[in-house]
Amino acid sequence: MTTIKEIANKAGVSPATVSRVLNHDTTLSVSAETKVRILEIAEELEYKTVRERKNGAAENRRLTFGVLDWYSELELLDDPYYLYLMTTIEKECALAGIDTFKINKVNDRYQVMVKDLDGIIAIGKFSDGEINDLAAYTGNIVFVDSSPQEKLYDSVTINLKLGITEALQYLVDLGHTEIGFLGGSVVGDHKEATIDERKRVFIATMEKHGLFNPDFVFTGSRISYQEGYHLIFQALESAKLPTALLIANDTMATGALRALHEAKIHVPNQISIIGYNDLATSKYLIPPLTTVRVHLNFMAVSAIDLLKERIEKGRVLPKKVLVPSELVIRKSCKKR
Repeated sequence: MTTIKEIANKAGVSPATVSRVLNHDTTLSVSAETKVRILEIAEELEYKTVRERKNGAAENRRLTFGVLDWYSELELLDDPYYLYLMTTIEKECALAGIDTFKINKVNDRYQVMVKDLDGIIAIGKFSDGEINDLAAYTGNIVFVDSSPQEKLYDSVTINLKLGITEALQYLVDLGHTEIGFLGGSVVGDHKEATIDERKRVFIATMEKHGLFNPDFVFTGSRISYQEGYHLIFQALESAKLPTALLIANDTMATGALRALHEAKIHVPNQISIIGYNDLATSKYLIPPLTTVRVHLNFMAVSAIDLLKERIEKGRVLPKKVLVPSELVIRKSCKKR
């Protein structure tokens, strides 16, 4: 590493003069030619001041993000969507040179055990109390798949309405007038059940088409493979099935497909099925599942970019990224 003495020897001046020039001392009385010569030699020898070295070290330090999911580990196994989202975020952070660690609950409160925390990526839906717990560690928080307290925090969410509207229009265009919904309550790790937004959008869209029938809405206690399976049999016992079903996610749709197969109801000849999320396994189901694709990689990269912008550029005003979803047509729907 180049020293001030080396620059002084090459410039033919004292080390004190070099130090004052490099630190932009305005009280120094020295010719412009001498200043230029010192600066040129310092640049040639790639000298950095103490301040520049500190700033460089700060810029080169790897960022550290805490990542947490509102689902418990057991719920992640039941519904792998959030697990896929978590692993995608961790993968994209690694590619960006960012360290991550999992934030867990201790005695029903989120606790951060890492000293150098730069930001938090929170996946799912969180109560105000949980958000306050996280904010005690850092204000650099981005929420993924929800947008609480939008005046304070960044968020990345899915345009649910766009994907569901496209899916229902596709079924209507195929000639379906009896279209149902299969879903469940959304619970999460804080155990507070909330109404699934997909159900709200389904009802509003079907009412707009003049096709809504409450008898064709089947709702379980949660969104899972098991609920998808059991709800089909409950529907068969209590009422007739519609000619098409929009199902809350692909995991639930997989359970429904199994139940329909056991009941000897052919998909898509007797009933059309559309899932949601487009999990990696959905194209391998029998039949391959028509579903609404959610762009997980884009969501992950957007969340990381928002946090980096807050940290590195000092942005104060929050941003909300609304990610479009799209219908992926496979073999589980048929024209009436």
